[in-house]
Amino acid sequence: MLLFLHGAGGFDEDRSLAAALAEELGVELTMPRLPDEDMSFEGWAAPVRQALSERGVNDLVAAHSFSGSILVRVLAERDWSVRRALLLAMPNWGIDGWDVGQYDLDGAEPPQEVTLHHCVDDEVVPFAHLALNSAQLPSAGVRVHARGGHQFDGQAAALLS
Repeated sequence: MLLFLHGAGGFDEDRSLAAALAEELGVELTMPRLPDEDMSFEGWAAPVRQALSERGVNDLVAAHSFSGSILVRVLAERDWSVRRALLLAMPNWGIDGWDVGQYDLDGAEPPQEVTLHHCVDDEVVPFAHLALNSAQLPSAGVRVHARGGHQFDGQAAALLS
């Protein structure tokens, strides 16, 4: 199963990326609607925790953009059953990124296998955020995609390799 966490306001916009990943994997897709009305860390972390509690060791979690910022912190809270997570075009909220302390990664790295993915031509989250996130998550794998934009257009297979 693939648990896909959409970006801010991106439930509809992220559906094609989520579906392409699930199809590439040959698995069922679960994509909960995260709240547009409450953009606080806890407003998003609570439903992410709930979704993670329903996943097993063979499930993959992918989080796009804003939800990646939430997921990485939630994963670090405890040892969840999932073992692998893809963080797609995750913004950096530190002082050298978008400088919003509420979302900044402020603790230990998650114990799961985490891979950061970013497209050079991302028009929403600057490519420079990848290096900032990589510095905060030194154990994470890093994958650079030459094109695909913020939505990783045509990159589903590459995200899984």
